Amino acid sequence: MATLEIRDLHVNVKQTDTDAEPIVILKGVDLTVESGKTHAIMGPNGSGKSTLSYAIAGHPKYEVTQGSITLDGEDVLEMTVDERARAGLFLAMQYPVEVPGVSMSNFLRTAATAVRGEAPKLRHWVKETKEAMTELEIDPSFGERSVNEGFSGGEKKRHEILQLGLLKPKIAILDETDSGLDVDALRVVSEGVNRFKANENGGVLLITHYTRILRYIQPDHVHVFVGGRIVESGGPELADELEENGYIRFTQAANA
Repeated sequence: MATLEIRDLHVNVKQTDTDAEPIVILKGVDLTVESGKTHAIMGPNGSGKSTLSYAIAGHPKYEVTQGSITLDGEDVLEMTVDERARAGLFLAMQYPVEVPGVSMSNFLRTAATAVRGEAPKLRHWVKETKEAMTELEIDPSFGERSVNEGFSGGEKKRHEILQLGLLKPKIAILDETDSGLDVDALRVVSEGVNRFKANENGGVLLITHYTRILRYIQPDHVHVFVGGRIVESGGPELADELEENGYIRFTQAANA
């Protein structure tokens, strides 16, 4: 049983102009994500959802000014980015970056070696990656292409979920994984997330604007994120309310 615990988290984002004051984004976030549970975070644009994901992952642009993040009692904020990954945290980015000159196959095996502490046996690794790519309907030829270079939005997102399946983290943070996906890609990606949860008993923190992905990935908890904090939590029925009425009830209350 793994537990990601976030308490009273305040985060600033550094501006491009180094002389400018940082912008306060998160204003006291409390959240606990456990193994085998899916938490959906929903909110309007600019509410701080992606900032939360970057702060957990350790992006240097985001400065934690107050609060704590722990994974199984260990202080995540004291870890480097790679230490967080080895500890069992995974971030599927909203906008996966291209890495020209590094093949997907080399990238995946190097990442797996770093996380597992030893290089996977080649024969077993080839079988493992082939099965994972088949499940995600990824053409095997993509293994020799540079990481995300020239990939469509849907292909990039499938490869994020391919990494999830191969690296087997304790807690997966999925930042708008559904953005840019057509219906078929959404189904395939969602099935990959559900396999991770079922096979690895992984915890999932799913960040999204829309309820359509929640038709495929059933959340145990839904949290409404407005103004840099969670303003209401509930079960799947809360997502149904958002689908019907939008965020106006929550934004009006936050601005009152």
